[in-house]
Amino acid sequence: MNVSNVIPKVFPKVFKDTVLLRTFGFLKIPLLFFISPTVLESTDDRCVVRVRLSRRTKNHLNSMYFGVLAAGADCAGGLAAMRQINAEGDRVSLIFKDFHADFLKRAEGDVLFTCDQGAAIRELVCKATQSGERENMPVHITATVPSKFGDEPVAKFILTLSLKRRAKKA
Repeated sequence: MNVSNVIPKVFPKVFKDTVLLRTFGFLKIPLLFFISPTVLESTDDRCVVRVRLSRRTKNHLNSMYFGVLAAGADCAGGLAAMRQINAEGDRVSLIFKDFHADFLKRAEGDVLFTCDQGAAIRELVCKATQSGERENMPVHITATVPSKFGDEPVAKFILTLSLKRRAKKA
């Protein structure tokens, strides 16, 4: 069953993307469902995901737990890639093969995870579908807490996106 067909066309795209992300989390990666990410923006060039600071997501210092920050970065980069893969229409496997994080400040509020590399990810998807080989690219994610620091980053992430076209089903 395709969840996107169940959601009526009257809902905004970001609402549908949020439902799809949380459904994917529920079915495949329960931690993502547990932290309840919300898609705030999802375009061809940019993806913004919010994770609220709550009892579920905070550490003993009342800031966001670093594992939740990592999961939020994964959501923003993964959603940006999934959007491009769906637009391409080919079967492509997506995984992040490594992860680098710089934690700059304590995230003491709701965190926005932003990926602005939609165009570069689109090129990588095309390259992977044409070559049939595994293709890699570093994806940069910036985490901000607008309520405390405006646009100043609290963390920066680099995840290496790895894509490969899957074989057609017989």
